[in-house]
Amino acid sequence: MTPELLSILARAKDNQNRIKDFFSKLKSKKVKNLDKLFHDIHEEVFEEVNCLDCAGCCSTISPIITDNDISRMAKHLRMKPSQVVEQHLYLDNDNDYVYQQAPCPFLMSDNYCCIYESRPRACREYPHTDRVNMHQILNLTYKNVFVCPAVALMVERLQQRLVL
Repeated sequence: MTPELLSILARAKDNQNRIKDFFSKLKSKKVKNLDKLFHDIHEEVFEEVNCLDCAGCCSTISPIITDNDISRMAKHLRMKPSQVVEQHLYLDNDNDYVYQQAPCPFLMSDNYCCIYESRPRACREYPHTDRVNMHQILNLTYKNVFVCPAVALMVERLQQRLVL
């Protein structure tokens, strides 16, 4: 991870209480234009942040892997779906398939994904900051602030633009 991205995550950690309070207010006030604000800032931040400079998500957390994801990955890897499950996945406490290990078994040393075209849906959509109804996933977004420098930067900018 680049020093700049590490610095963004360090600021988030240093401001964890302030960020937590901000998210509590976001949840209680139900900001009408929250989706548009997030989407605009999402576009802005991803003009500046390159995920290949980080791979924090791939290094530390596991997405939920659906049956469709397993089928797509198996086809890409030229394996049976049961082999993908056996070699790479397990059922967690919520009965969801997740990777057996972190970092992701498909993350390469250059931060590229060796199954990028067939990666799980949750990976395709991460960090979920361009979704509709952001209000519904504020808990997830809060958690991602401390994993993803792009989300941390988005929240910094959102705090600057929204006075709650």
